[in-house]
Amino acid sequence: MTETELRALLVEHAASLFARGFSVGSAGNISVRLPDGYLITPTNSSLGRLDPARISRLDAAFAHVGGDKPSKEVFMHRAFYTARPDAGAVVHLHSTHATAVACLADVDAGNPIPPLTPYFVMRVGRAMPVVHYYRPGDAAMEPAIAAAARDARAVLLANHGPVVSGRTLTDAVYAAEELEEAARLFLLLHGRRTRLLTDGQVDDLLQTFG
Repeated sequence: MTETELRALLVEHAASLFARGFSVGSAGNISVRLPDGYLITPTNSSLGRLDPARISRLDAAFAHVGGDKPSKEVFMHRAFYTARPDAGAVVHLHSTHATAVACLADVDAGNPIPPLTPYFVMRVGRAMPVVHYYRPGDAAMEPAIAAAARDARAVLLANHGPVVSGRTLTDAVYAAEELEEAARLFLLLHGRRTRLLTDGQVDDLLQTFG
Protein backbone atom coordinates (compact mmCIF):
# COMPACT_ATOMS: atom_id res chain seq x y z
CA MET A 1 0.00 0.00 0.00
CA THR A 2 1.11 3.57 -0.59
CA GLU A 3 1.62 5.94 2.31
CA THR A 4 -1.55 7.80 1.34
CA GLU A 5 -3.52 4.56 1.40
CA LEU A 6 -2.04 3.59 4.78
CA ARG A 7 -2.97 6.99 6.24
CA ALA A 8 -6.55 6.54 5.07
CA LEU A 9 -6.71 2.97 6.40
CA LEU A 10 -5.30 4.03 9.77
CA VAL A 11 -7.98 6.72 10.08
CA GLU A 12 -10.68 4.20 9.09
CA HIS A 13 -9.60 1.57 11.61
CA ALA A 14 -9.09 4.13 14.38
CA ALA A 15 -12.56 5.60 13.87
CA SER A 16 -14.10 2.12 13.97
CA LEU A 17 -12.31 1.26 17.21
CA PHE A 18 -13.39 4.56 18.77
CA ALA A 19 -17.01 4.20 17.66
CA ARG A 20 -17.22 0.78 19.33
CA GLY A 21 -15.72 1.96 22.63
CA PHE A 22 -12.26 0.43 22.33
CA SER A 23 -10.85 3.86 23.20
CA VAL A 24 -12.34 6.99 24.75
CA GLY A 25 -11.28 10.63 24.73
CA SER A 26 -7.67 10.85 23.59
CA ALA A 27 -6.74 7.38 24.86
CA GLY A 28 -4.83 4.93 22.72
CA ASN A 29 -2.45 5.21 19.79
CA ILE A 30 -1.73 3.34 16.57
CA SER A 31 1.37 3.12 14.39
CA VAL A 32 2.31 1.48 11.12
CA ARG A 33 5.70 0.72 9.59
CA LEU A 34 6.72 2.37 6.30
CA PRO A 35 9.67 1.43 4.07
CA ASP A 36 11.60 4.43 5.42
CA GLY A 37 9.96 5.16 8.76
CA TYR A 38 6.66 5.06 10.61
CA LEU A 39 3.26 6.71 10.89
CA ILE A 40 1.80 7.20 14.37
CA THR A 41 -1.25 8.96 15.75
CA PRO A 42 -0.52 12.42 17.20
CA THR A 43 -0.37 13.17 20.90
CA ASN A 44 -3.66 14.05 22.59
CA SER A 45 -5.62 13.09 19.48
CA SER A 46 -8.88 11.16 19.48
CA LEU A 47 -8.88 7.93 17.49
CA GLY A 48 -12.37 8.93 16.35
CA ARG A 49 -11.36 12.24 14.80
CA LEU A 50 -8.04 11.82 13.00
CA ASP A 51 -6.99 13.84 9.96
CA PRO A 52 -4.90 11.67 7.60
CA ALA A 53 -2.76 14.65 6.57
CA ARG A 54 -1.86 15.45 10.20
CA ILE A 55 -0.82 11.94 11.30
CA SER A 56 2.72 12.08 12.66
CA ARG A 57 5.54 10.80 10.48
CA LEU A 58 8.74 9.42 11.99
CA ASP A 59 11.95 8.52 10.22
CA ALA A 60 13.65 5.12 10.53
CA ALA A 61 15.28 6.27 13.80
CA PHE A 62 11.87 7.31 15.23
CA ALA A 63 12.63 11.05 14.96
CA HIS A 64 9.63 13.26 14.21
CA VAL A 65 9.87 14.54 10.62
CA GLY A 66 6.30 15.46 9.64
CA GLY A 67 2.72 15.96 10.73
CA ASP A 68 1.56 16.82 14.23
CA LYS A 69 3.62 16.05 17.32
CA PRO A 70 3.59 12.25 17.82
CA SER A 71 2.11 10.33 20.72
CA LYS A 72 4.12 10.58 23.93
CA GLU A 73 4.23 6.78 23.87
CA VAL A 74 6.39 6.42 20.74
CA PHE A 75 8.81 4.36 22.85
CA MET A 76 6.09 1.73 23.38
CA HIS A 77 5.82 1.23 19.62
CA ARG A 78 9.59 1.37 19.15
CA ALA A 79 9.94 -1.45 21.67
CA PHE A 80 7.75 -3.72 19.54
CA TYR A 81 9.33 -2.80 16.21
CA THR A 82 12.80 -3.35 17.64
CA ALA A 83 11.93 -6.66 19.31
CA ARG A 84 9.77 -8.00 16.46
CA PRO A 85 11.10 -7.50 12.92
CA ASP A 86 7.84 -9.06 11.66
CA ALA A 87 5.72 -6.29 13.22
CA GLY A 88 4.20 -4.04 10.57
CA ALA A 89 1.87 -2.17 12.94
CA VAL A 90 1.22 -1.67 16.66
CA VAL A 91 -2.08 -0.85 18.38
CA HIS A 92 -2.32 0.40 21.96
CA LEU A 93 -5.80 0.69 23.45
CA HIS A 94 -7.48 1.17 26.82
CA SER A 95 -10.24 -1.28 25.91
CA THR A 96 -12.39 -2.06 28.95
CA HIS A 97 -12.12 -5.83 29.41
CA ALA A 98 -8.44 -6.17 28.50
CA THR A 99 -7.62 -3.32 30.88
CA ALA A 100 -9.72 -4.98 33.57
CA VAL A 101 -7.63 -8.14 33.23
CA ALA A 102 -4.51 -5.96 33.47
CA CYS A 103 -5.80 -4.80 36.89
CA LEU A 104 -6.36 -8.27 38.35
CA ALA A 105 -3.93 -9.41 41.03
CA ASP A 106 -4.73 -13.14 40.89
CA VAL A 107 -3.77 -13.96 37.30
CA ASP A 108 -0.69 -15.58 35.79
CA ALA A 109 1.54 -12.61 34.90
CA GLY A 110 3.20 -14.70 32.21
CA ASN A 111 -0.07 -15.47 30.46
CA PRO A 112 -3.15 -13.98 32.16
CA ILE A 113 -5.73 -15.07 29.55
CA PRO A 114 -5.67 -18.84 28.93
CA PRO A 115 -6.42 -20.38 25.50
CA LEU A 116 -10.22 -20.23 25.60
CA THR A 117 -10.87 -19.98 21.85
CA PRO A 118 -8.92 -20.84 18.70
CA TYR A 119 -9.35 -17.28 17.43
CA PHE A 120 -7.48 -15.81 20.37
CA VAL A 121 -4.58 -18.20 19.77
CA MET A 122 -4.61 -17.52 16.02
CA ARG A 123 -4.59 -13.74 16.43
CA VAL A 124 -2.60 -13.19 19.63
CA GLY A 125 -0.48 -16.33 19.96
CA ARG A 126 0.51 -18.74 22.70
CA ALA A 127 1.22 -16.25 25.48
CA MET A 128 0.63 -12.60 26.33
CA PRO A 129 2.57 -11.45 29.41
CA VAL A 130 1.76 -8.62 31.79
CA VAL A 131 4.40 -5.87 31.95
CA HIS A 132 4.53 -4.45 35.46
CA TYR A 133 3.21 -0.95 36.12
CA TYR A 134 4.88 2.21 34.89
CA ARG A 135 3.42 5.70 34.84
CA PRO A 136 1.86 6.47 31.42
CA GLY A 137 4.43 8.16 29.23
CA ASP A 138 7.34 6.81 31.27
CA ALA A 139 10.00 5.77 28.74
CA ALA A 140 11.50 3.46 31.38
CA MET A 141 8.93 0.85 30.34
CA GLU A 142 10.51 0.50 26.86
CA PRO A 143 13.08 -2.20 27.77
CA ALA A 144 10.45 -4.12 29.75
CA ILE A 145 8.06 -4.09 26.78
CA ALA A 146 10.84 -5.04 24.36
CA ALA A 147 11.90 -7.98 26.54
CA ALA A 148 8.32 -9.27 26.71
CA ALA A 149 7.65 -8.67 23.01
CA ARG A 150 10.53 -10.88 21.86
CA ASP A 151 8.37 -13.92 22.60
CA ALA A 152 4.89 -12.39 22.34
CA ARG A 153 2.82 -10.56 19.75
CA ALA A 154 0.96 -8.68 22.47
CA VAL A 155 1.39 -7.59 26.08
CA LEU A 156 -0.83 -6.18 28.80
CA LEU A 157 0.52 -3.14 30.63
CA ALA A 158 -0.45 -3.54 34.28
CA ASN A 159 -3.32 -1.21 35.23
CA HIS A 160 -3.05 0.45 31.81
CA GLY A 161 -4.10 -1.61 28.79
CA PRO A 162 -3.05 -3.81 25.86
CA VAL A 163 -0.33 -3.28 23.25
CA VAL A 164 -0.73 -5.52 20.20
CA SER A 165 1.37 -6.02 17.07
CA GLY A 166 0.59 -7.53 13.69
CA ARG A 167 2.22 -8.10 10.33
CA THR A 168 -0.07 -5.49 8.82
CA LEU A 169 -2.19 -2.67 10.19
CA THR A 170 -5.35 -4.69 9.66
CA ASP A 171 -3.80 -7.74 11.34
CA ALA A 172 -2.86 -5.66 14.40
CA VAL A 173 -6.35 -4.15 14.66
CA TYR A 174 -8.02 -7.55 14.32
CA ALA A 175 -5.70 -8.96 17.00
CA ALA A 176 -6.55 -6.09 19.36
CA GLU A 177 -10.25 -6.73 18.78
CA GLU A 178 -9.84 -10.46 19.40
CA LEU A 179 -7.87 -9.76 22.58
CA GLU A 180 -10.68 -7.59 23.91
CA GLU A 181 -13.23 -10.34 23.18
CA ALA A 182 -11.02 -12.97 24.85
CA ALA A 183 -10.66 -10.73 27.90
CA ARG A 184 -14.45 -10.34 28.09
CA LEU A 185 -14.92 -14.11 27.91
CA PHE A 186 -12.22 -14.64 30.54
CA LEU A 187 -13.93 -12.25 32.96
CA LEU A 188 -17.32 -13.90 32.34
CA LEU A 189 -15.82 -17.31 33.10
CA HIS A 190 -13.43 -16.24 35.88
CA GLY A 191 -13.80 -18.49 38.92
CA ARG A 192 -15.77 -21.15 37.04
CA ARG A 193 -14.63 -24.57 35.83
CA THR A 194 -13.57 -23.96 32.25
CA ARG A 195 -12.53 -26.22 29.39
CA LEU A 196 -9.36 -24.80 27.85
CA LEU A 197 -7.68 -25.69 24.58
CA THR A 198 -4.99 -28.31 25.15
CA ASP A 199 -1.30 -27.75 24.39
CA GLY A 200 -1.71 -30.04 21.38
CA GLN A 201 -4.65 -28.02 20.08
CA VAL A 202 -2.71 -24.78 20.52
CA ASP A 203 0.28 -26.27 18.69
CA ASP A 204 -1.99 -27.36 15.84
CA LEU A 205 -3.48 -23.86 15.51
CA LEU A 206 -0.06 -22.19 15.46
CA GLN A 207 1.32 -24.66 12.96
CA THR A 208 -1.70 -24.27 10.71
CA PHE A 209 -2.26 -20.53 10.91
CA GLY A 210 1.16 -19.23 11.96
